[in-house]
Amino acid sequence: MTTTHTAPAAGARAPLALTGAGALAMAAVETLNPGYDLVSETLSRYVHGTAGWLLPAALLAVGAASAVLTVRLGPGSRRVGRAALVVWTAGILVAALFPADPPGHWSRPSPSELVHGNAAFLAFAALPTAAVLLRRTLAAHRPALSTALNVLTVASVTATAALAVFLADVMDGGPSLGLGGAPTLVGLVERLLLAADLGWIALALAAARPRSEQERGRRA
Repeated sequence: MTTTHTAPAAGARAPLALTGAGALAMAAVETLNPGYDLVSETLSRYVHGTAGWLLPAALLAVGAASAVLTVRLGPGSRRVGRAALVVWTAGILVAALFPADPPGHWSRPSPSELVHGNAAFLAFAALPTAAVLLRRTLAAHRPALSTALNVLTVASVTATAALAVFLADVMDGGPSLGLGGAPTLVGLVERLLLAADLGWIALALAAARPRSEQERGRRA
């Protein structure tokens, strides 16, 4: 009986594994590029550094996991919430395919940077919207995860608002909202937002896992 359920169980956990792999790839590219300032430089710039390919690979993995989450939620969830999740997924995938410019190009963005930046911002705005609208649906699936989902939802909304302020400041003539030796904190805020969003995706995937898999997990 255990062998019979091995493949479906692995399939149910695969999107969680993709999300984890995406997070690890982002951490790896950060570690491999100590010359970049994680406080003032956005993670997107690392595509031009050592093992820069890890960044688009990470975004593709997260986008694929998010697409699975959208499908799992099904038509029974709030339509606007699922639509926001679709926007997040599409934005992440487009941002993966169009690389950002190297550091120091805030004032003269290339066409690829414009596509990447706009897609990423739409994604960042859509995820907290989806989190707010889908929290009751997800809590109904897994009540035990309700508190954690609410905490990450608040974190995502707060960090998204902060990122919008820092990005607007950076693009309006250059960095100025900084602290100490860092000219801007936009990179740090973006990383906090990514941590909240990836955490929410992982919990949402766990909550939206097919009921048959949840029941098997409880019996195991």
